[in-house]
Amino acid sequence: MDTSQLILETVQNLFNGLAIGSVIALASVGLTLTYGILRLSNFAHGDFLTLGAYLTWLVNSQGLNLGLSVVVGAAGTVLAMLISEYLLWKPMRDRRATSTTLIIISIGLALFLRNGILMIWGANNQRYNIPIVQAQEIFGLRLATDRIWAIILAVVAIFILHLVLQRTKIGKAMRAVADNLDLARVSGINVEQVVRWTWVITGILTALGGVMFGLITTTVRPNMGWFLILPMFSSVILGGIGNPYGAIAGGLVIGVAQELSVPWLGSNYKLGVALLIMIVLLLVRPQGLFKGTL
Repeated sequence: MDTSQLILETVQNLFNGLAIGSVIALASVGLTLTYGILRLSNFAHGDFLTLGAYLTWLVNSQGLNLGLSVVVGAAGTVLAMLISEYLLWKPMRDRRATSTTLIIISIGLALFLRNGILMIWGANNQRYNIPIVQAQEIFGLRLATDRIWAIILAVVAIFILHLVLQRTKIGKAMRAVADNLDLARVSGINVEQVVRWTWVITGILTALGGVMFGLITTTVRPNMGWFLILPMFSSVILGGIGNPYGAIAGGLVIGVAQELSVPWLGSNYKLGVALLIMIVLLLVRPQGLFKGTL
């Protein structure tokens, strides 16, 4: 392979990595918010991502356009997260359950969601009902339209999230709760309302990430979220646990690193790359690259 071909392949993998990284970043933001505010390491997060993708597919397959289907899928994901909050997480917080107990419960919830999806929709791969669009050829690069949209939607969603966290009353309350729960409570902040809004924001971002991943990989399958859980946790740790901006940066780094490793290691070792980055960072800088706060 000559130099020009090597450069072209590297740039192509960089573009693909940015698209995958955008999906990981969106999903990781919800994961880091639930930890920063609720102190919950939610291993069911990937399966909520799968649920959002399936709900969107279910409505889309009935003839509704993809944009409106995403709204329905996000609403369904938010509802499922709120149900889990009132049936599981709130009672566990009231009982002051340990972090180990919460992790075990979240793993059980993940298995429940995944097997529920398998029971209802089966194990076959599904596809969104959208027209097939040819990839754009620019200077020898194949830029798939779905991947371009994934990057654009991620940028828009992250910008809106930034405005919510920095400019709105609920965003400031979320930052206060993440910084010091007891102080926020005695200051008159409605912590339960903050918790509900945390799940709403997390559900929307998670469902959007699931739909984008389904578009990029062209399939919606029951285990899609499970295979993203390691890159998501790696992104959260890389960016600083509890820091949504750090999770975004971490997601992009993980996505790009995975894709750039393909020519050297093959596609079967992508998850290994995410794991290696997480291990190295834990050894060198356990607190992550950024301060772990909102």
